[in-house]
Parts: sequence; structure tokens; C-alpha cells
Amino acid sequence: MFPGPLGQSLAGKALENGVWALESVDIRSFARDKHRSVDDTPFGGGAGMVMRPDVLDAALTATAGPVGAPGRGKAIYLSPRGRVLDQALVKELAATPVVTLLCGRYEGVDERVLDAHGLEEVSLGDFVLSGGEPAALCLIDAVVRLLPGVMGNTETAGEESFERGLLEYPHYTRPAVWTDGQGVERAVPEVLLSGHHEKVRAWRLAEAERITEARRPDLWSPYEAERRARNAEMNKGRRQVRRRDPKPE
Repeated sequence: MFPGPLGQSLAGKALENGVWALESVDIRSFARDKHRSVDDTPFGGGAGMVMRPDVLDAALTATAGPVGAPGRGKAIYLSPRGRVLDQALVKELAATPVVTLLCGRYEGVDERVLDAHGLEEVSLGDFVLSGGEPAALCLIDAVVRLLPGVMGNTETAGEESFERGLLEYPHYTRPAVWTDGQGVERAVPEVLLSGHHEKVRAWRLAEAERITEARRPDLWSPYEAERRARNAEMNKGRRQVRRRDPKPE
């Protein structure tokens, strides 16, 4: 499964050029029996199997180093009950030299190994996958593309969804007028053809705000609150300037 899609496109080129490195570790290599068992039945009963703490401890220690060791970096367990991955966390991880990702299987992993290694739980969202590997692929891809030298146009990252707390504005390219399959002519918004950069910037911001307010009220509420606070602060500053005492003659 690794590098999988991470070996293609921008991430793959960066991997080949040594901008980042990936080490895949087979947890079964740390099993202690001839069957290479990594799981067992859950205490208290119930369906499924649980990954063993002794096996995972050996794998994590050999890979990331002992707990508290210098340069150990972050250790993350991909879990549906974890903190939801967002762009703020992606940026944080992109600035971290070493990140170790534990991909669970079956019903999950023994809680004791999470406590012992101080693993931070991270989730892609409110749904369940068959294992942590697809989630790890998504997390790594999001982080790698922010590393210096990976994306050709560094300005692109600053205008993407979530960078300003907003979803991204719509994009258009040639032809300027396109006829769809139902025979309807669909034109590019005139402002994008105007060549007026300030008007284009204002249109894009307005569209990003409109889309975010309609589709993601959870993002819109804090953005709107911050915008109001910023505007109030600016207005306060203007009032203070107007109320200055005149200079004595």
C-alpha cells in the first residue's frame, strides 16, 4: 500500500529527489510466535480482534525510538475517535522533521500502548475505514505537498480551501463560452476577463465567503466572528484618529 499514490506525481517526484523519505514497517515482523500473530481476542468479550500491546510496543520502539528519546518526533495513531485532520494540523506536521504513523486494523489497538507511547489520535472524519493505511496516505499527501520544493507555484497553497478559514473560490479556464451537453451556453464571469486584478481579488473573496457560508456553517461562524472583530477594531482606530485634540497654535 506504500508508497502507492505517494510514489506518483508531485509527491513521487519529491520522494525520488529526497525532499522527503518514507519508511514502511511491517508490524508482523515484531510478532513473537511462528504464526506472526499481531492480534488477540478482546478482554470483556465482543466481536473482532485487538492488536497486541507487546507487538506494537516493539514495532514503535524499533521505528521511532524509545519514548522521550531526542528526535523522536510526533507519533500518531489513525483512529476515527481522534482529532479531525485539518489544515492547521497539516501545517504543524509539515514543520515536524519526523512523524510516525500507526495504522490499526481489526477492532483497533490495545489502549495501553497508546498511553505508553503518548500517541496522538487523528481522524479523517466521521466514518470508519478497514484500516489506518488509506487515512495515512491522505495525511502524508496533505503534508508532503506543503514541503518546500514540492509544489511549483508556492502562491497556490495560500489560496486553497481552509487557508483563510474559507472554502476555495470557483475556477474557470478556456473556452470563455462553453456549451454543455444540453445545449446551454455557459460563460466565464466577466470580472475574470477584465484584467482588473483588484476586482478579480474581491470577486474571489466574495465567492469564497458565499460558498463557505452556504456549505460549511462550522467554518463560516468563526470566520465571520473574526471578520466582525477586525472591522470593529479598524473602526475604533478611525474614531480615535478623528478625536485627536487639535495642535495648539
